[in-house]
Amino acid sequence: MRHDRSPGGAVPSVRLPGRRSFARVLAAGAGLTVLAACTPEAPAAMAPSSAFPSSPSGGASTPAPESTTAGPATEVAAPAAPSPTPSPSAALPRQFSLTDPASPWLVVNKHRPLVPADYVPADLVPPAVAMTASGEAALLNSTTAAAAEAMFAAAGRDGVAMVLASGYRSYGTQVGTYNNYVAARGQADADTASARPGYSEHQTGWAFDVADGGGACSFQPCFADQPAAVWAKANGHRFGFVVRYPWMFHPITGYYYEPWHLRYIGVEAATDMVARGIFTLEEYFGVEAAPGYL
Repeated sequence: MRHDRSPGGAVPSVRLPGRRSFARVLAAGAGLTVLAACTPEAPAAMAPSSAFPSSPSGGASTPAPESTTAGPATEVAAPAAPSPTPSPSAALPRQFSLTDPASPWLVVNKHRPLVPADYVPADLVPPAVAMTASGEAALLNSTTAAAAEAMFAAAGRDGVAMVLASGYRSYGTQVGTYNNYVAARGQADADTASARPGYSEHQTGWAFDVADGGGACSFQPCFADQPAAVWAKANGHRFGFVVRYPWMFHPITGYYYEPWHLRYIGVEAATDMVARGIFTLEEYFGVEAAPGYL
């Protein structure tokens, strides 16, 4: 699902399998399960894909040769360090923080916890959309809520029923969710299925899970072929949303494909990501891959 890379390094584009290929994999009984930051049921763990090299360069850098001459030697200037490659997002006229939980460009993953860990958005509101969520899970921050309302309405005009299945999740709720996984499966397996407290996008109010109006394939890989998922993937950027955990990029994001998990980053950034063919926030904002916790 991704290439490992050093901080700020570029990752080459890859061609992803289409939905038909994905469906054939499922039909063949490949046993694909979802490493979910969202789902209430813990899926079985899956070994990381070996389809991608651990480094985009394919090998380690060559060390400088050691001097074998005794005594003083002429001082030679060390080669200049290569300039860091600017992140694609640097081209946008407006820039936002990657660490402030109140920023739409916040990157939270298994290497980048929320600070503070118990962050609570100051502007949580219930969006005026169809939903199966209740309580705190029916809330989003006000910016995400407004964008979700516009997106759900546009989907409806296209004949696609979209439902909010899970929104905000507090630190305390995540503590209980994660601890339940640990008690049932042990910490190693829990870390493949549930975000640790303080590491969940749901806690920020910038992310939510969608379901199809008919409830088909909720929180399952087959949701990728449901109308709500197909429409959101093709049109979400028009409203500032991206699919946060895309197909075949789990070594970058730390989670397997979640076609239901949408993340708001703003229309400019989301549209630019699509135009550039970039699939993960880690690549777009130039931060290191986070396949596992540090």
